[in-house]
This record gives sequence, structure tokens and C-alpha cells, in this order.
Amino acid sequence: MLRGLWKLTWLEFKIFVREPLGLIGTVVIPVLVFVVASRMLGGGGRMRPPPPDVPRIMSVDLPVLISILIALSAVLSLITIVAIYRESGILKRLRATPLRPQTILTAHVLVKLLLIAMSLAAMLLAGRRYFPIGTSVPVLSYAAALAFTTTSILSMGFLIASIVPTARFAQPFGTLILYPMLGISGLFVPVEFFPPALQALARMLPLTYAVSLLRGIWHGDPWSAHVLDVAALSVFFFLCTAAVSKVFRWE
Repeated sequence: MLRGLWKLTWLEFKIFVREPLGLIGTVVIPVLVFVVASRMLGGGGRMRPPPPDVPRIMSVDLPVLISILIALSAVLSLITIVAIYRESGILKRLRATPLRPQTILTAHVLVKLLLIAMSLAAMLLAGRRYFPIGTSVPVLSYAAALAFTTTSILSMGFLIASIVPTARFAQPFGTLILYPMLGISGLFVPVEFFPPALQALARMLPLTYAVSLLRGIWHGDPWSAHVLDVAALSVFFFLCTAAVSKVFRWE
């Protein structure tokens, strides 16, 4: 089983890398946005505090924003790939192999996590020179938090991929669902400032807890300070996984 998982994961990774647009959208563009914004704030590489009129999201929370964008790009890529594979009959043929369905889907998750690790490494390397408040963060702990939150959101991606009608509408449909969540995730405006109804909606969405966890770990909080975030993301993952097991279509 593990051998089959490794081979399929490596195959899917090579297929993805051969498609330049997917690689650019998932890895290059988020890191490029981070570098450009950081350089603007840091004055071309001079490590100094950002001007006082710069919004928090463009200074303190910039790495968290880019991390979320990296995760969402991976999820949208997953939705598109699964839809294309279903429409072209690849999923049907894969299911006919000795590989278990869980192995096939896990391979896609591992590819996305590997790409996210590459993006995070590039972001941190760029940040050592350009990010104006420095990069003295617990890198391994933050990478684990990003992998954990992404896995939770990827489960939602599989659920969306289960119901998306065709490959043509996969990415627009996923974008319409995922990106509006950013507005009420607490990244731009604290959730407490929203009306009660919007607060209730925000607390039902995984991005709210993903932002809270990533922001806290980036700024040095221990994991014990984010037990609620971890629990909420875990519950969301199991609920989506259970739903996917019922509604996922292989053809």
C-alpha cells in the first residue's frame, strides 16, 4: 500500500510540475506577491519598521495572508484536477487498479502539501531579506500549522470536487465558494466587529480558525493557546471527510 501511495504521489507530482500554469499559480504567484509587498514596505531590502499608516494586514499579517492564499490555491488546483480526471475517465480507471480509493485521494493531498512546503520555504527565504519586521518565527511549528490547516481545507476541496458539475466550472465554482470566506475570516477585520449574524457565520467557516491558528503560531503563541482552533479544524475535517465518502463521484 505504501509503495503504491509513493509511486502515485510521485507520478501526480511530476504531472503537476509539467503544467507550468498550475505551478505558477500555486507556488510562484503567492511568493511573488509576498516579495513585492515586503519590498515595498521594507524599502528595497532595508530592514526597518513599516510606516505607521500601513494597514496591519500589509505588515504584521502579510505572511498569514500569503499562507492562506497558498492554501486556497492548492485547494482550487485540487478541485480542478479531480474534475478533469473524472471527466476524462482517469478516476474511473484508477479505481479499477488494486489501489484503494483512500490511497488515490491521499496521493493528491500529499502532492498539495509538498507544493505548499515548497511555497512556504520560498516565502521564508525571501522574507529573510525583505520582510520589514524580520522572520524570527518558529518555522517548523508554523509549517506544521499550515499543513494542518491546509489538510482541513483540502477536505472541503474534495467535497466541492464531488459536486462540481464539469471541469470547465470547477475553478470558478471553487473560487466563488472559497475566496468570499476570506472577507469574514478575521484576517482583515476582527470577527468581534461583525454583526451577530455575520459573527455566527464566520465561526462556522474553517478559514476563521485557520487564520487564528496561523496568526498565533507566527507570532510565537504555543499550540496550547489555540486548542479551540485545532478542535474546530479537526471537526471540520472529519465532517467533510464523512460527507466525501458518501457523495464523491468517480465517474
